[in-house]
Amino acid sequence: MGLWQIDTDTLARSRFVLSPFAETFASLKLLHTGTGGHPGEEAWLRTHLPGYRARLAADPVAAPLVSAALGAGWIADFFCPTSCAGESFEATVARVRAAGAGQARADLRVSLRGPLPAVLERDDLPVRAAALLTYVWEETVRPYWERRRRVLEADVVARTARVGQGGWAAVLDSLRPGTRWLGESRFQINPHAYPVREIAAGAELLFMPVTPRTGWASWEGRERYAVVYPCLGVLAEEHGRRPVPAGLGALLGGARARLLVLLGTPMSTTQLVAVTGQGLGSVGRHLKVLLGAGLVERRRAGRSVLYSRTAAGDVIVEAGSRSDTWRS
Repeated sequence: MGLWQIDTDTLARSRFVLSPFAETFASLKLLHTGTGGHPGEEAWLRTHLPGYRARLAADPVAAPLVSAALGAGWIADFFCPTSCAGESFEATVARVRAAGAGQARADLRVSLRGPLPAVLERDDLPVRAAALLTYVWEETVRPYWERRRRVLEADVVARTARVGQGGWAAVLDSLRPGTRWLGESRFQINPHAYPVREIAAGAELLFMPVTPRTGWASWEGRERYAVVYPCLGVLAEEHGRRPVPAGLGALLGGARARLLVLLGTPMSTTQLVAVTGQGLGSVGRHLKVLLGAGLVERRRAGRSVLYSRTAAGDVIVEAGSRSDTWRS
């Protein structure tokens, strides 16, 4: 298994950050597979997959480059640098473009676990990689970035609150399949048989959510490490407008029921406004009713006030879901 040895000080200083480059690379991976994990992803693919495939068809190097870079269990390092906290997409992709030609070919051989196809034995691979990533950002991610950013911020707030409640172990176990805190400063980042990597004291450790259901681990030298993980499912599915159980909507009203469904994950009023599209006043009124009925509760996490379902709220949502199943 892939293991990182992390001292307690480094873990305590680690941060959740947003990365437009990570979101773009995750979207590239989704375009490459061509199969969505939920209705929102399927709708996004129907909109953007034809254009992406046309982009590949127009460049005979692009398709084999992506296939080689994504590899067989290892992503080519030059193609996916580790973003810094607060770094723009343009700044990160500039590092892709600036990679040496020899280094790019060497990284691709590692990801392929063998020789390069003849079409990739060339010196302009970093420039072509940067151009393709820029296409994915400009055409398929940037138009949605403000909304996605708010969804990702909601995930960060929820994860940070969970750290305060149950410590880092609970959060690391739930990031994505294959991640586990094993104790004794050992963090399993994936199930692959890679050597243990010791993270030096003082290194930067970042956790980056993305909306597609994918993830990976990366690092820059010995100074910066990152774990990219899929954001909480209920948030990611908002791109597809996850349906509210009909029985629950009839009982509470559609907008109020939608908030109760979402609050299986702790969220602030600002995040609820961003995710649902409801006005701040409307969200506040619905939360007041749900609080009064004992279906949600609120608590402070840093500067945010988070709302979440109570046990009674969980029962109501589960009953509504069961009633839909019986009717079907």
